[in-house]
Amino acid sequence: MLVLTRKPEESIFINENVEVVVLGIQGNKVRLGIEAPKDVSILRREILVELNQHDSANSDLLKTSKPAGNKPAGATVKFNSLKS
Repeated sequence: MLVLTRKPEESIFINENVEVVVLGIQGNKVRLGIEAPKDVSILRREILVELNQHDSANSDLLKTSKPAGNKPAGATVKFNSLKS
């Protein structure tokens, strides 16, 4: 893990197309601004963990489900986006 020290209004770049800016620090909270192309997914860790747990639960369900009609079990799975 790379560890950097930044002050408010200072930034770092990732792959020259993602900029992370320290917007401010209040107590033990740091506000970050992130500029990235629309095709770059940016998620808070807790949301990613929740999505992975959701995917894992659905994967377990698909392994135990039986096919309906002529489609194999789990042929199409759609997930609704989670709201934070």
